[in-house]
Amino acid sequence: MIEPRDVVLEPDAVSALFEILGIMTDQLIQGNMAARWDAEAVFELQMRLSDVSDGLPVQLGIDDAALLLDGMAFTEVMSVDFPFFEMVQWTSDFITAELRSHWTEGLWLEYVGR
Repeated sequence: MIEPRDVVLEPDAVSALFEILGIMTDQLIQGNMAARWDAEAVFELQMRLSDVSDGLPVQLGIDDAALLLDGMAFTEVMSVDFPFFEMVQWTSDFITAELRSHWTEGLWLEYVGR
């Protein structure tokens, strides 16, 4: 875990992240995205989020947040033709702002530059 933070997530955010992780897991099981996502990291993050209680923090690293953001970007692209696309976009924007806020822009740039 890189640059860990204790993050308190709204129950709706936890639900949205579970949906994203479920989509990522489905893609990995189907043999897709194995070169892009580390299956162990996806499953480990699912387990960590499953233990989140309302109002209690979960420890997330910037690498966890980046993995979730990448999964959301994938979901958003794959949902573009669906009638609920605007809801997917709204959820992605909400979660992105929430996750990114726990690390400085400098840390994000440093992480991406690795």
